[in-house]
Amino acid sequence: MSNWKSAKAKRVLAALEKIGWQVKRQKGSHKTLAREGWADYVFAFHDSEEIGSKIMSRIAKKTGLKPEDL
Repeated sequence: MSNWKSAKAKRVLAALEKIGWQVKRQKGSHKTLAREGWADYVFAFHDSEEIGSKIMSRIAKKTGLKPEDL
């Protein structure tokens, strides 16, 4: 079972920015995030969209996000 709970995209993006990710560029709802030492990550969610636990787990693997960061 996943340690992740669903969260609003706006909250997830804020948590990513808090751990060092920055918006490199944006086109519509697709934001390309960059962090030194990590591959760029495309965050493609609208602010009010709910992100489920399975997707949260995938985001965490690619960005280093932890449940306590939210």
